[in-house]
Amino acid sequence: MSQFVKAVLFDLDGTLIDTAADFVRIIGKMSGENNWQAPAESDIREQVSSGASAMVKLMLHHNEQSTVSDEELLKFRQQFLDDYEADICVDSCVFGELEEVLTTLEQKGVPWGIVTNKPRYLAEQLLKTMQLDARCAVLVCPEDVSRSKPDPEPMYLALEKLGIPRGGASCVLYVGDHIRDIDAGNAAGMPTILAAYGYIPPEDQKSLKQWGASYITDTPEQLNKLLLSSGKFEYL
Repeated sequence: MSQFVKAVLFDLDGTLIDTAADFVRIIGKMSGENNWQAPAESDIREQVSSGASAMVKLMLHHNEQSTVSDEELLKFRQQFLDDYEADICVDSCVFGELEEVLTTLEQKGVPWGIVTNKPRYLAEQLLKTMQLDARCAVLVCPEDVSRSKPDPEPMYLALEKLGIPRGGASCVLYVGDHIRDIDAGNAAGMPTILAAYGYIPPEDQKSLKQWGASYITDTPEQLNKLLLSSGKFEYL
């Protein structure tokens, strides 16, 4: 029997939008400015979900700069964020096949939204630059809640903004590429989909089934098929 779905929520980086190339570009720029060697693209991608500090630390450690002071680390992090904000979408794009998912949901009158740990000022700018802001029914960021994912509070806020009671969480799908996404969705009572194509370090790949997601998709194409043509979901 198909499951009725009233809304679909996504994590942002590594799930709905492939933003890694812009982070790779910025780390490369900063490395060049300091006459350093940039880390491998694959290594940077694995750190995206851990945030700006993790990517900056990767750059520093890669160039044997692990003894920098906390003040210097904060300076590098701020430069990273400033550079990203100034040129937020040079190479970022919606993951392949997911544009069809968004368009189909919109045609069916099913709202889709984003629950992310990305700061609001960056998330809003990225969505606006990609012309997704007017299409996104709800955006929940860390500034909107007292406890971010993996706590379910952001998920409950998204439900509230969509006008769906907490008791209706089982009719809202949440898609994410990090264990905190799956934990937050599960805690809120939502069916969860692991985007295993996202920014997941190799050491975590072997334990994905243990994360407890309702479904696991290895590629954006598999996610497209699961949502649109598998027969598992029926949209209200």
